[in-house]
Amino acid sequence: MFFMKTFFTLILTISIVLPAFAAEKWRITSLDWEPYSGKKLPDQGKSIAKLKQVLQSHGIKLEVEFLPWARAKAMAAQPGYIGYFPAWPEEVNEGFIASPAVDWSEIAVMAPRNMCIPDSIDSLFAKHIVGLVKTYNYPEEIAEPAKRYADNVDQAPDENSLVQKLIRGRCEVAITDPSVMKYYAKKNGIENIVVLRKLFETPLVLAIKKSPHSDRILEIITNALARQKQQHTSN
Repeated sequence: MFFMKTFFTLILTISIVLPAFAAEKWRITSLDWEPYSGKKLPDQGKSIAKLKQVLQSHGIKLEVEFLPWARAKAMAAQPGYIGYFPAWPEEVNEGFIASPAVDWSEIAVMAPRNMCIPDSIDSLFAKHIVGLVKTYNYPEEIAEPAKRYADNVDQAPDENSLVQKLIRGRCEVAITDPSVMKYYAKKNGIENIVVLRKLFETPLVLAIKKSPHSDRILEIITNALARQKQQHTSN
């Protein structure tokens, strides 16, 4: 009888104590945007790995659901999700707030060969057929001339399709992240994607869904990123 009482007391104690030590879980949506994020990549991509590393310092486990980008952003607004990642600041929809930069992306003009292009983005759209990814919200410096010269814009659903359009001559140049384009070019056995001009370096942020918990989520990420930066600086 004493053994049974002790056993049940132990089980009750464990059931009370374990949740206190269980890792908090945050669930986000993402897209296959290699090498930054991807369900088949090691650590689910280099940007996802960075976010996981930042959150581990607070005992938080990150769960990632991969979807096409438009669906990923819509799904993140549903219960059970805290946001979506990785996003350019322009991709942070209404009802979400941006974290500080977790990683960095570039936006560049690319072509299948070296060629001369105008100095201004406006002239680029005026004189060339420009390939863009349809579901992305580009910076205003690109979005505005794209609207003005809509007849000179060829939209693709993703970078994999954009590479194909570029090689087949459907567009003369393409604008997106060069690392992603080069990933898909290599995957398709294409070696002649040339970066003509780098336009921007832009942050990759976590778009945090506004909720009663969003201020706490933002504070945790902000503090964790600041501490990580301080550690790297001191090293």
